[in-house]
Amino acid sequence: MIRGLYISSVSMLKEQKKMDVISNNLANASTTAFKKDITVFQSFPEILTKRMNDRKNGEPYGAGIGTMRLGSDVVQVFTDYSQGTLMQTDRPTDISLKGDNSAFFVVSVPREDGMIEMYTRDGSWTLDSEGYLVTREGYRVAGEEGDIYLGTENFTVKEDGSIYVDDEYIDSLRIVSFIDTTSLLKYGENLVQAAEEAETRPFQGQVVQGYLENSNINPVEEMVDMIQVMRAYEANQKVINAYDDTLDKIINEVGRV
Repeated sequence: MIRGLYISSVSMLKEQKKMDVISNNLANASTTAFKKDITVFQSFPEILTKRMNDRKNGEPYGAGIGTMRLGSDVVQVFTDYSQGTLMQTDRPTDISLKGDNSAFFVVSVPREDGMIEMYTRDGSWTLDSEGYLVTREGYRVAGEEGDIYLGTENFTVKEDGSIYVDDEYIDSLRIVSFIDTTSLLKYGENLVQAAEEAETRPFQGQVVQGYLENSNINPVEEMVDMIQVMRAYEANQKVINAYDDTLDKIINEVGRV
């Protein structure tokens, strides 16, 4: 009977983890180019149950008494990098990527040990006081020749990422496309990091100026998933309450007989 308590409690923890992921998705439904997370479940392997501090019929301590499964648990939070819809803004500093789900802009992020390279799909940029193209957080956008200096918002970005001011070529946006997006890790501030072994390929999409990419989250689907999680959580809670009532009767009523 105690096995049922274990299985139900583990299932409640699983549903709580999934609820955290869904809540984070909903909170970022309006975040530019945010990519939704999906929980991946895997069943627990069958484990050997042992008698720890109880001897029976002369058996040694730790004797096996059978096997048990504890249902399933969250083993991975998978990020869906599929492209969101594009929203027209007509602002020259709003730039998005189209046609390549695994492509990212490169930005320079300061760290204690120097500048490091990170990646983002969020192209809602502006110019800083020095005239450099920067993200909302102030990180400079990288070009093929270094940080992109424009000095004016009167510039044009071609589909291949090349930038022109008054028909004069300035630089090209540095765009990296990864072969396997599972090697990417969310860092925060709408940035991702790539593992050292991450492999890249040529950019296969196009750059679109005056548009921003919306998140790829469907709020209705997330709400449906949230309701399913709440129902599953409540069902396991009722199972635990039933076991608790039964154990209470065994200890307090049957024990008197």
